[in-house]
Amino acid sequence: MSALPGYFMSYTLLRHLFFKLASSALAIVGAVAFMLLLPRLIPGDAATVILGPRATPEAVAALRSRMGLDLSFPEQFLGFFARLFRGDFGVDAVNSRPIAQLIVAALPNTIILALSAMGLALLFGVPLALLSARRPGGWFDRVSAFASVGFVAAPSFVVSILLLLFFAKRLGWFPVLGAGEPGNIPDQLHHLVLPAFALAVGWIGYIARLLRSSLLEVLGEAHIRTMQAYGVSEGRILLKYALKLAWIPTLAIVGMGIGELLGGAVFAEVIFNRPGLGTLVVKAILERNYTIAQGGMFVIVALFVLATLIADLLQSFSDPRERQRLIGQRATA
Repeated sequence: MSALPGYFMSYTLLRHLFFKLASSALAIVGAVAFMLLLPRLIPGDAATVILGPRATPEAVAALRSRMGLDLSFPEQFLGFFARLFRGDFGVDAVNSRPIAQLIVAALPNTIILALSAMGLALLFGVPLALLSARRPGGWFDRVSAFASVGFVAAPSFVVSILLLLFFAKRLGWFPVLGAGEPGNIPDQLHHLVLPAFALAVGWIGYIARLLRSSLLEVLGEAHIRTMQAYGVSEGRILLKYALKLAWIPTLAIVGMGIGELLGGAVFAEVIFNRPGLGTLVVKAILERNYTIAQGGMFVIVALFVLATLIADLLQSFSDPRERQRLIGQRATA
C-alpha cells in the first residue's frame, strides 16, 4: 500500500489536467473552424467587395489566392494551424502587413481594459457582498439585490453610451473618445475610467450576489457558529474566515469574467473609439478582411480559454477537499 499513494497522486492529477487541457483545445479548434467558415457563411465574395465592382477577374483571383479563399476548408484548417505552430498569423492580404504585428500592437489596450474592468468589479462587488451578508434580509441587502439585478441586466453597450453622454458629454469630467496620449500615463488612466466602468457594471452585480450566497453558506457552518458563540467579532469572522472560504467558488467566475471581458471589450472599444483587439476585429469584418479577423478572433478565444483554465485550476487547488482529492493522501492501515 505504501507505493500506491504516489501513483494515485500523479494519476489523478494528470488525468484532471489532461481533461482540462483537452476541453480547452477542443474549444479552440471549434472556434478556429467557425472563423474559417465565416467567409463562406456571409453572402458575397470578400475579394470582390474589397477591390470594388470595377476590379478585373485576374485581380480578384489574385486577392482570393492571397486570402486563402480559393482553398478547400480542410486545406484552410490545416494551413492555419501549420502557420500557427510556426508562430505565423499570416500577412494582411490587402496591405501586406504582418498580422502578428497588428495583434501585438492592439492586444495591450484590450488586456488593460479587461483587467481594469474586473478590478473595478471586485472593488465594488466584494464590499457589497460583505455588507449584504452581514445583515441578510436587511434594507441594505434588499437595495443591493435590486441594484445587482439591474447591473447584471444592463447591456454593456447601453451603459457605455449612457456614461459617454452624461459624464463625458454633459458634465465634461472625462474625455469623450480615444485611449489617451501615448506615454502619458495620467491621461491614459483618465481615458480608461469610463470604458472600464461600463464593462465592470454587470460584473459588479454578479460578483456581489454570488459572493453573498457563498458567504451565507459559510456563515451557517458549524465552526463559524462556534466562533460566534465564543464571542469572536462579526467583522473578524467575515473578513478572516468566511471570506477566505467563500472566495473559492467566486474565483472561477472571476477567471471566466476576465476571458469574457477580453471578448466583450469590443463594445466599449468601438463606442469610446479605443484602439484594441476588438476594434481591430470589427473593422476587419466590416472591410471583409478575414485574414486579420481570423487572427484577432483566435487570440481572443485563446485568451478566454486560458483565463478560464487558469481560474478553474486555481479554484481546484484553493479548495482543501479538492486539492486533497487531486494530490491524494497517504493510505492508513
